[in-house]
Amino acid sequence: MLDDIALFVHIARHRSLAKAAAHMGLPAATVTRRLAKLEETVGTQLVFRSARKFELTGAGEAYFEAFADLVQNAETTLDGLSADLHGLRGALKAAAPTNISIGILEPMWSGFLKAYPEIRLTLVLSNENKDLLEHKVDIALRAGPQTDERLYQKRLGVVATVLVASPAYLEEAGAPETPQQISEHKVVRVSTLPQWQLTHRETGALETVPLDARVVVDDISLARQLAGDGHGIALLPVSEISDDLITGRLKPVLANWQGQKRDIFAVWPTGRLLNARVRCLLDYMETFMAPLPVFQGTVVQPDPA
Repeated sequence: MLDDIALFVHIARHRSLAKAAAHMGLPAATVTRRLAKLEETVGTQLVFRSARKFELTGAGEAYFEAFADLVQNAETTLDGLSADLHGLRGALKAAAPTNISIGILEPMWSGFLKAYPEIRLTLVLSNENKDLLEHKVDIALRAGPQTDERLYQKRLGVVATVLVASPAYLEEAGAPETPQQISEHKVVRVSTLPQWQLTHRETGALETVPLDARVVVDDISLARQLAGDGHGIALLPVSEISDDLITGRLKPVLANWQGQKRDIFAVWPTGRLLNARVRCLLDYMETFMAPLPVFQGTVVQPDPA
């Protein structure tokens, strides 16, 4: 009935069933049928119509006065919601880990802003998994298992972790030849990887390394820096250390073994429609990450020179 009332308001405004039909993109016969249905429902004639004359009845005038502003406001609101849902302009709030965002993914954020200049991006960088609903975040990038049932998730890639140390440390302390020998070395541990679960690349053998870390940090960039400065062996994501492996600042340790892989997810609140801006960023992230070997679990090989 509400749709028919809105149709009646348009008929009254246009002073013509045919013009109302054209405005709303409906067949003239449909408009006539729906008006008759509305009149039958309310129990009175709303429009006096003939071949030469269009006029609202008294009841029609009363209905128009009662509903015209309501229909106008509702349609204006719906138009605004539709523009927000489908338009590639306006506000977008995203969250992502600090280290990866100012490292390997920096070109992604820059490219997105250049490609969509009318989107106003607020990017919240943190290595903590902040509550998306509380902070009104539209979409987030996260690493590792996602257990929050309030979030939808889409896997965008996977990153390997590898054991590394500086050449100076390995020259001084020697390189371990087995996972068990790691306990004899200084260790720099990232708090998000409390255990080092190593897998042999060829045989698939599993080893859990007991750790007595000299230093524990909650920031991967700092762990990378400390390892590069010679403070011990670290297990780090390839996405954070690919440049160091290529330049030789960090050297692989136990090259036939690698640590647990870290899945990379896009997550967003359940029960929320993805507007065009959010879906655009989701697609852009997926397209950017798909061709990069580092996000396919590949270990970057150091420069042989």
